[in-house]
Amino acid sequence: MSDSTAATHSAHTLRLVLGDQLNPEHSWFRKVDLQVVYVLMEVRQETDYVLHHAQKILAIFAAMRDFARQLRADGHRVRYVSIDDASNRQSIPGNLAALAVHYGAHTVQWQQPDEWRLDAQLQAWASSQQLTCKAVDSEHFLTARDDLATQMRGRRQWLMEHFYRTMRRRYRLLLDEHEQPVGGQWNFDRDNRKPWPGTPAEPEDWRPLHDHSTLWEIVQRSNVQSFGDAQADALRWPLNRQEAMRCLEAFVTHALPHFGDYEDAMSSQAPRLFHSLLSFALNVKMLHPLEVLQCAEAAWRSGHAPLAAVEGFVRQLLGWREYIRGIYWAHMPGYESRNALDHHLSLPRWFWTGDTHMRCLQQSIKQSLQTAHAHHIQRLMVIGNFALLAGLDPVELHRWYLGIYIDAFEWVELPNTLGMSQRADGGLIATKPYVSSGAYLQRMGDYCQGCAYTQKQKTGPSACPFNALYWDFFARHVDVLGSNHRLALVYRQWQKFPPGQQSALRTHAQQLRDQLDHL
Repeated sequence: MSDSTAATHSAHTLRLVLGDQLNPEHSWFRKVDLQVVYVLMEVRQETDYVLHHAQKILAIFAAMRDFARQLRADGHRVRYVSIDDASNRQSIPGNLAALAVHYGAHTVQWQQPDEWRLDAQLQAWASSQQLTCKAVDSEHFLTARDDLATQMRGRRQWLMEHFYRTMRRRYRLLLDEHEQPVGGQWNFDRDNRKPWPGTPAEPEDWRPLHDHSTLWEIVQRSNVQSFGDAQADALRWPLNRQEAMRCLEAFVTHALPHFGDYEDAMSSQAPRLFHSLLSFALNVKMLHPLEVLQCAEAAWRSGHAPLAAVEGFVRQLLGWREYIRGIYWAHMPGYESRNALDHHLSLPRWFWTGDTHMRCLQQSIKQSLQTAHAHHIQRLMVIGNFALLAGLDPVELHRWYLGIYIDAFEWVELPNTLGMSQRADGGLIATKPYVSSGAYLQRMGDYCQGCAYTQKQKTGPSACPFNALYWDFFARHVDVLGSNHRLALVYRQWQKFPPGQQSALRTHAQQLRDQLDHL
């Protein structure tokens, strides 16, 4: 695909649109200027920097192609460099340089990338060019890159709650006439921790269905490596803003009323439960976060959804999402290599297959491989929980999360993995490690039913691995975690165990860590 007017028309400006910048309402597109060429490119630089899930590659490429189609239909000039284009240099700077010469352009512009590596790459390229280069805002986020750092300056821990309240007031969400939180409290998290009893029923999957078989053939012919189930003939991720808006409407109508109650629940019978499945559309900017937040708030004000459900959703999107982005930009580069607990075990091979006897991990990983998605509790309290307890390398784990999930872009995935999940940042984000024994998994879902291991058993060949690993984790890291007041009860319990029991737990945990591939 190419700019059909390229042979006869030069252009003074190239505007780069990245694969996660598919916002047709950006101010760039308000005016048609035939001296401007919009450039979108499928490049090995982006498919190959980690091993990606097949659906992630397909969904982004398909959405990029549809975005190019839409821009052309609106009268804009577009140069689309496909993955199999003979002129494709397979890198963003390489293609930009070649296209600037091709069009005789003197100006290259781009929207600020959300990943540090791309931001640094484009800045370095610009500094070596005679071209006029300019970065503009993506017009997507509700904060500037440095807002959080400014708020948190001088604090040892950058906790989210203060930031969240500031954001609620800034955008006047779920506030009364006195600028106070409706319902008399800022946070309803304690109300949102119920296991799902089987009713109400999980809504039908409201997402669109697309056949991308032809595109998948192109990707495979181009030797792009991937993993997971492509589902190329029945892909369920939105292609454009119109489809994403319909997904938003369906979520608010059918799932938001029950989202709060069961946002932490796990079920092998209902993998989606009442989650929004909007993170892909948000992270590639088909949707703007404020319109999503206002739709959720309107559902509460109309009586359609309870306050606890809406507040829980608002906290994830307005609080956590913006907060995590602030963490990322305040601590990059360098954050990506942190390993405060000195964990270095490689990922077990079943991370790539789901073939483990632990049913919770089997369910969560196989679902991830099949759908390129898992909800936050599966990511944090099943997969991440096991990884932290076992001592898996957080950088390896980060690259796995970044590749497998369709909504994973480094600005949001990295702090969630290294900080929130693996505590590799030394506790900058989380006041305590997010770990549990098998009891939490039993309480919050049905994964323990039919498992090869026994949830209540702590040692022995049939004991749930989470149990011994849990106690061994705290014993291994007592020098780092023992003074944490939020863990005082844990360490008191540990000290009450007879020495023989402590030894048995630690010995069993070491045996588990020595044979991770076979669990």
